[in-house]
Amino acid sequence: MFSDSSFRFRRSLSFIATTLLTSVFLLAAPALGQEASDAQGLPDTTDAPAISGQVSGGLIGGVPVGRLRDNVGPGAGVRLSLGGWINRSPLLLGVDVGFFGYGHVENEVPFSSTVGPRVPVEVSTSNNVLETHLTARLQSRTGRFRPYAEALAGFKYLFTRSRIDEGDLGDEVAGSTNFDDFAFSGGLGAGIDIQVYRQDNPTKSVRRVDLHLGVQYLLGQEAEYLTEGALSDQNGNGQLDRSELDIRRSRTTFLQPTFGVTIRLADTD
Repeated sequence: MFSDSSFRFRRSLSFIATTLLTSVFLLAAPALGQEASDAQGLPDTTDAPAISGQVSGGLIGGVPVGRLRDNVGPGAGVRLSLGGWINRSPLLLGVDVGFFGYGHVENEVPFSSTVGPRVPVEVSTSNNVLETHLTARLQSRTGRFRPYAEALAGFKYLFTRSRIDEGDLGDEVAGSTNFDDFAFSGGLGAGIDIQVYRQDNPTKSVRRVDLHLGVQYLLGQEAEYLTEGALSDQNGNGQLDRSELDIRRSRTTFLQPTFGVTIRLADTD
């Protein structure tokens, strides 16, 4: 039931977990030392809310790796990450969500077989990846430059969707998901948050704003997906049969650079 590729995937995830644990031992002590050092000389904020988490969002790139690179091109999209620190340690647990497309085409087709080409409509078809991962990150709360290392585990949802839009605002009139598949996913990430704004008032919920730069390498299990291109009903039966689709299958590994803004929050309880 389990193929060699599945075994290699599980072995890769085991390597990632081992790497994360090693990173905890190597990085936790220095980070905690920095926390104590940075706290010296600061005013008493006993009654102030403790820093508890952060929100990060921005742009994400999707660069296919391995056999996947032979079938799809690079893409771009958006991401959002939410996390909270565990007590006063540098360990930040959270969730990371990313969405990017790797293909998009538009073409005109008849509104219906009855009307024919007298009333054409424009159909857009997009190839997309939606990712959701749980994250464990090691990152200091203080300092102008805050590098981090993280491990991620979750899944990828690959889907191709066609839609008809109306008006300048692009309101969807009709749409359909033509093909989709899931793949388990996991990997490592690293980056840095660079302070661009700091709020010294301890009663405020937003404590600082950082410029975010990072990269993620996310292994993906084998899955099926469509390549970029228009879809057509070749046999004229009024539906897209599997035999009419350009279906590819491979591991779904992406190298993903990230760029955006991180907002560090204070506990509002």
